[in-house]
Amino acid sequence: MHCPFCGHVETKVNDSRLAGEGRQIRRRRECLSCGERFTTFETAELVMPVVVKGDRSREAFDESKMRAGMEKSLEKRPVAREAIDEAVSRVTHRVRTLGDREIPARVVGEFVMDELRQLDEVAYVRFASVYRQFQDVEAFHEEIEKLRRQRTEAAANDPRAGQPAGGRTKRAPKREANVNTDQLSLLPGEDKDKSAVPDDGQ
Repeated sequence: MHCPFCGHVETKVNDSRLAGEGRQIRRRRECLSCGERFTTFETAELVMPVVVKGDRSREAFDESKMRAGMEKSLEKRPVAREAIDEAVSRVTHRVRTLGDREIPARVVGEFVMDELRQLDEVAYVRFASVYRQFQDVEAFHEEIEKLRRQRTEAAANDPRAGQPAGGRTKRAPKREANVNTDQLSLLPGEDKDKSAVPDDGQ
């Protein structure tokens, strides 16, 4: 590895650790000539499948293009850079492990939406609105209602749901529910009472 600062041909590795959920090795290197330090990432080089677009044209899978689309949807949302990196790594890993020489673009899009749904629901709806080409407000409404149903079902299947916690911990789930519900902005003309968290009688 040549030094990127002075071009010297010899560097030494000071530290190595796993990164990208174990799919990369991060190395801290030091130039033996100028003493500057820098970081390199080592990954297995595997042939990625070709992406088949809706018009039947084909293009090479581009991780940077996929990341740009995800970051655009996550713009100004409270999601850490590390979480985005991990999501991109998971999508790339899923595409790679399919083992196919070609993959429909819609499959990659669904993988991306799966990750965005977990990261941030607003970003998920933003991405879905472009990817699925929502034509009107009703399409947005249906997607948001779908998210709410999934959230309700997830809460119902959680074995901790409904267990008496007592004291402050008993009120914590309600606060969390309010945060999640507010994550999805109300649609034009949508009744605020309809999207409110049901009153538990307290």
